[in-house]
Amino acid sequence: MTFPLVQEKRKCLTALILSALFLLFLIYGLDIQHFGHLKPKSKQRHHYRKQYLPNALLIGVRKGGTRALLRSLCLNPNIHTVSKEVHFFDRDENYKNGMEWYRKKMPFVSTEASGQIIIEKTPAYFVTPSVPERIYNMSKTVKLIVVVRNPTRRAISDYTQLKSKNPSLPPFEEYVTTDKAQKILKVNDSCVHIGVYCKHLQNWLKYFPLKQFHFVSGEQLSSDPIPELRNIEKFLNLDPKIKKDDIVFNETKGFPCFKKRMPQNGSFKYSCLGPSKGRVHPQVRPDILQLLMTYYSPYNKQFYKMVNRDFGWM
Repeated sequence: MTFPLVQEKRKCLTALILSALFLLFLIYGLDIQHFGHLKPKSKQRHHYRKQYLPNALLIGVRKGGTRALLRSLCLNPNIHTVSKEVHFFDRDENYKNGMEWYRKKMPFVSTEASGQIIIEKTPAYFVTPSVPERIYNMSKTVKLIVVVRNPTRRAISDYTQLKSKNPSLPPFEEYVTTDKAQKILKVNDSCVHIGVYCKHLQNWLKYFPLKQFHFVSGEQLSSDPIPELRNIEKFLNLDPKIKKDDIVFNETKGFPCFKKRMPQNGSFKYSCLGPSKGRVHPQVRPDILQLLMTYYSPYNKQFYKMVNRDFGWM
């Protein structure tokens, strides 16, 4: 005959044993196969993954080659990128959601791996006046990458994208000028204004020293990407991992394609940028080209001095 008091003690003892086993499972990673028997799990360490705020940002410029650069940087296993532009710092409706909302947009990264770089790309950051202060409030040490391109060619590329979305736009010559004679540029239109890189940079230098910026030539990134990518890896304090055969040039589109491992069998194939890249640009009248080049020339020279690099734009 079992007395109630003894039964109660047995229940308590059983509960204590089960609690102890559960704690062992949580702390030491043990596999509970059945009551009273413990089997150690594999000795392989658990790799936990977490979302961190970015320690590098690709802030511009639009139609400079930022998408190609982001795809190229993904070839380094220590670089982790956000696939879509978050527009956190340049859009008030996103910024008001707070830093935790932004952090949850970041990729998951192993907590046990050191020297990892998390990059978010939004080209609008470079030209939006409120952004530098907002980024500074997030991190005073964040590294800032800017792809720049001949501003005249960039403006034509920008217009080409706008035209693809709105076919009713007037011809480029009319779109970028204010008068019937087409002699005066719309200097405040974003299509033209984005290319005045020195003015945008001046706003950033109020918050960040020049050493926290790295400027990439969009032309070199397209024609000979490896030296540019090596410089970025060095800027990010990473060992060089991106190899020449990781990238091939698509002659038809004028953009690179990137080596990608296939998860099914571990083989490789080259993945190119989407159909929105490499659109055919309109033929622009020579006098409009000259008008743009003349306008940008003094700003280009000022920009070269600011960043200590001559990009060779006419």
